[in-house]
Amino acid sequence: MTALPAERVLVVDDTPANLALVFDALTAAGLELLVAESGAGALDVLAHTTPDLILLDLMMPGMDGVETCRRLKERPECGNVPVLFMTAADEPTQKLRAFNAGAVDYIAKPAYPPEVVARVAAHLQIRRLRKSVEDELALRLEAEEQLRQSLDRAVVVADAGGRIVFATRLASDLLHKHHPDAAAGHLPPALGGGGSPLEVRRFAERDRQDLQMLILEERGSPPGPLALLRLGLTPREAEVLYWVAQGKSNPDIATILGANVRTVHKHVEHIFQKLGLETRHAAMLAALEVLRPVKL
Repeated sequence: MTALPAERVLVVDDTPANLALVFDALTAAGLELLVAESGAGALDVLAHTTPDLILLDLMMPGMDGVETCRRLKERPECGNVPVLFMTAADEPTQKLRAFNAGAVDYIAKPAYPPEVVARVAAHLQIRRLRKSVEDELALRLEAEEQLRQSLDRAVVVADAGGRIVFATRLASDLLHKHHPDAAAGHLPPALGGGGSPLEVRRFAERDRQDLQMLILEERGSPPGPLALLRLGLTPREAEVLYWVAQGKSNPDIATILGANVRTVHKHVEHIFQKLGLETRHAAMLAALEVLRPVKL
């Protein structure tokens, strides 16, 4: 038999013989076992640790398996922990109650050790795969957010014929604003010319003319969040401080940035720490010193 990873399984059963049978089978399979002989005992165990899977007897005196499952699923840390019922009951209504309480599978009693090990192994594998997908998604979202922050400029990449192969949202907005009649997907012919409201900086690799990068800026436009980076803030903190300077509350800023209010609170705390400030008014004044247009 192939040994399973050393994951923790909580077994809840008031019958010593069945408890011993399951305990021996899963321990031999390389799992770490936690044991409880009642629903209340299971909740006590869960107050100190979170297992990777729970085997739960359906019929127990006092708090039965359904009520135990319902209560443990109320704990946020147990929301994704698979629960497998062990039951000798054949009534569909009993099994339906178990599934409605949050169970993902059941094992018929008397337990057959190879089946117990196989079902537990299958659900642990599903849990590992789900966690891997969730971790990958979190990393992708973080990477996309970092990319969005790093490209919070009007950047355009175009080929030698002026066809746009990449543009940030800000760049697309500026091109549409100042050159609404330009052909879609192409640089305007008069981009950056005399009298143009857009200032254009062009970059290209030496000895390579097939691609060029352009950075667009509106002439005379007031400073935006990027100007606040000089205060030693992260791009996200600069955005938050920019809206603080506009008199917005933390809930308002959260709505504008599509962020969690608690996250905005944390950013504000970090801004205070970095700038050595104690009040929101002081932070607003510090930002306005940077954002105030230079008088010529």
